[in-house]
Amino acid sequence: MVLSDRDILQALETGRIKITPAPDLSRQLGSVSVDFRLGTTFMVFEHSRHSFIDPRHPQSIGEAMRTIEVSEDEPFIMQPGDFALANTIESLELPPDLLGRMEGRSSIARLGITVHSTAAVFEPGWIGTATMELSNLGRMAVALYPGMRICAFSFQQVSSPVLTPYRDKIGNKYAGQMTPRASRLSEEGRGE
Repeated sequence: MVLSDRDILQALETGRIKITPAPDLSRQLGSVSVDFRLGTTFMVFEHSRHSFIDPRHPQSIGEAMRTIEVSEDEPFIMQPGDFALANTIESLELPPDLLGRMEGRSSIARLGITVHSTAAVFEPGWIGTATMELSNLGRMAVALYPGMRICAFSFQQVSSPVLTPYRDKIGNKYAGQMTPRASRLSEEGRGE
């Protein structure tokens, strides 16, 4: 069951869902979602310096990425075909019986910008900011500004509280993140 705006408001009031800083609900609350805003930190691949990424070697991933900080008034320019990791301003904390689903906003998608490749589900017990996988599928560069509403979170009730919330999972790789994190696929070992 997807939570309605009434259910989201109640979950925020009771602290079941925690969003920090508190959203401006007059602008960010939709019928079944809450808009999150773009942060100031971006990670980009240095494809001109590295010919490939080897997911079995963490240094390959780390060395191939560069972090860029922009000021609140400075745009981050997404060129056609570009890919970047970015964070949301808001941090999200979910209880063991709700999952979050991040989707791009239609107004952003109509410019050619996708917000996630495949990582749209935030498991029950998630805590931290969301890392978005931004891509420009269009033919023109697009200026993205920190603070703009970039994605929307909806929330779904799971059939029962999970046994192990994400933040308590042994080997969770992204709980508690406050800035975008590069892939930690190498931590999974071979063939997993």
